Amino acid sequence: MNETLESRKNLVRWIISVVLALDLILLVVNLRHTSSGLERKLEEAVLVKQHDLLAADVRRAMEIRMRLPAVQGECDDFFRKELRPATTGYSAVVSDLGALAKQAGLRTDAVTFRQHDLSSRNVVEVEVVASIQGDYPSLVSFINGLERSKNFYLLDGLQLASSTGNNLKLNLQLRTYFRS
Repeated sequence: MNETLESRKNLVRWIISVVLALDLILLVVNLRHTSSGLERKLEEAVLVKQHDLLAADVRRAMEIRMRLPAVQGECDDFFRKELRPATTGYSAVVSDLGALAKQAGLRTDAVTFRQHDLSSRNVVEVEVVASIQGDYPSLVSFINGLERSKNFYLLDGLQLASSTGNNLKLNLQLRTYFRS
């Protein structure tokens, strides 16, 4: 009887060991399934966020495409209204700089031009170098006149060339553009 009792105990121990081993296996499988589910949810959230960002980019691109004709029209208006034709541009710039200098009470020594064709844009870029001489308030008045001029100028640089008493001499580097 002791032997049967002992063999039953061994059988029960063996069955309990098998059940515990199966529980451990099921626990590992369940943890793997749960962690892969979390990974899938995280991946899905990342994909949804990327989709939303791309959709917003597409909407902005469509809005830009819809506004493109209006922007092109504004650019054409700017070129037509603000940029002089190349045929009359040089004389207009010389005349305008001379008038601004005279109005400010300055003397212009030299005005030189260097032309660069921007044929892909139907525009001619012209670098203008001018030397002007006068007192400080007159120079400020001249630069103010450049800003308010009907001609389109970009002031690239100012260099003090010399100074004698109240008289200053400045070298100006400007850019302007003409329609070709």
